[in-house]
Amino acid sequence: MKTVQTIQSFDQIKLLADARRMEILRLLMAAPATLTILARILKQSPAWVRHHILALESAELIEVSELRKTGKVTEKFYRAKAAAFLLQEVVLPKSKKQSIIFSGSHDLALEDIAEHLNKHVTLLSMPVGSLDGLVNLRQGLCQISGAHILDETGEYNTPTVRHLFPDRNVELVTLAYRTQGLMVASGNPKGIKKISDLASENVKFINRNSGSGTRIWFDNELKKLKLDPAQIPGYDQSVKTHSEAAQAVFTKTADVALGLQAAAKQHELDFIPLFEERYDLILPRENEEVLSPLLDYLQTSAFRSSLGRLVGYNPTHSGEQIAV
Repeated sequence: MKTVQTIQSFDQIKLLADARRMEILRLLMAAPATLTILARILKQSPAWVRHHILALESAELIEVSELRKTGKVTEKFYRAKAAAFLLQEVVLPKSKKQSIIFSGSHDLALEDIAEHLNKHVTLLSMPVGSLDGLVNLRQGLCQISGAHILDETGEYNTPTVRHLFPDRNVELVTLAYRTQGLMVASGNPKGIKKISDLASENVKFINRNSGSGTRIWFDNELKKLKLDPAQIPGYDQSVKTHSEAAQAVFTKTADVALGLQAAAKQHELDFIPLFEERYDLILPRENEEVLSPLLDYLQTSAFRSSLGRLVGYNPTHSGEQIAV
């Protein structure tokens, strides 16, 4: 099976921003070719092609695959080093402050942490959900992730992390235990009390994005209750954060959403608690040094005090390491 190579070097990406070099690379992904063959296809001189070939070769995107001698002439056949290339590069602000990228499940406490650490580091958020955040961490697109994935064994996060990082030394640190439930308009005009009430024609639900810990819990709950997602109006409509879900209920775009008690409180919504979950931060151990300002802050009384101001957050186990 042919391979896909990930390009994470900005110099390589910059080189491929030239459409001519990209075209040559794409031709060499399809089949090996000589300067003469490429010149004929591209309707350019061999010297023109050679200039770009040398640039691609120095960037280690192509290589010589064969030397073929015809009479006194020896021709080089070039080929791409992979059948396809995945470009990924994070462009960070130019600043004396260290930039840290978080990708994972949205969390309100992290917003407070980012504000507190702002003098020393810039904490940038990419909320994509628990599962996609761990995938981003695996691919090197962030330095730290956050998750609350409940495994079928009843354990949070560790089975998923073991599965995704079998060859990596990673660390789990509990941020907090959080209460989730149903967020409804003040006064609960639709009389919603439980998950099964969502399967009603006069109730419009707003879902969370696929791969988020909240969505994973919800889908598992529907299976337990033997409820078909098609029975729930709005199941196929989703948002990426707890705040967006609460805002949808507040603006009456939806009647109900599943989310954090703290988000419901911020939007003056009524709340029906359903479960408490463990939310962990996940980081490769080689990132400990760059993340030390954040990890150190989790151990302080100032952090626990700020966490205590968020309704539905329990700081008892905050900062504890979880064995993977």
